[in-house]
Amino acid sequence: MTPLSADLVQQKQHLREKLRFRRKHFAAHLDPMAQLAAFRALPAPLTELLAEHAVIGAYAAWGDEPDILPMFADVAAAGALALPHHAARIDTMSFRRWRTGEPLAKGPWSTQQPANDAPIAIPNLIFCPLVGFDRQGGRIGQGGGHYDRYFAAHPSALRIGVGWAVQEIDAVPRESTDMALDAILTEQELILCGDRL
Repeated sequence: MTPLSADLVQQKQHLREKLRFRRKHFAAHLDPMAQLAAFRALPAPLTELLAEHAVIGAYAAWGDEPDILPMFADVAAAGALALPHHAARIDTMSFRRWRTGEPLAKGPWSTQQPANDAPIAIPNLIFCPLVGFDRQGGRIGQGGGHYDRYFAAHPSALRIGVGWAVQEIDAVPRESTDMALDAILTEQELILCGDRL
């Protein structure tokens, strides 16, 4: 990993633009039945992990991100699911509990999130959205650094990125603040990175 530099920031922004276009184009042309089937069931290794963790962090899909909430219907019904929550347009985020059927509110970054009065939770297994990824656990997010800061503050939480297979690149440019993923889940496969899973 390298320290933050203007060149690296520019390189990552260029990749974000390219990968967002790729993701949007792919999602727009995905067969409707395939779109319904994608991310509806967790692969066996991850199903076993759910039973070992008290609180699972997920996200409400935004734009062309894969919709993963159907995979966690049982977790949400049991009150063990938490989604990202932003109190304001600040650099930190928290997770708040959410159950299926509860309304989601529009957050300050235009993403859907639990209500402000939902209980705060600290997930120990987190599924996060990706703009891009590599097979070494490198992740390109939206660019705000919210997940990286959360991961740094909670290093023991397992980190699983979720994205479409077309978002894979050979190598993600890494900054010193970037936190590696433990695995990546796409509609095609589960990619293990490192040795924590």
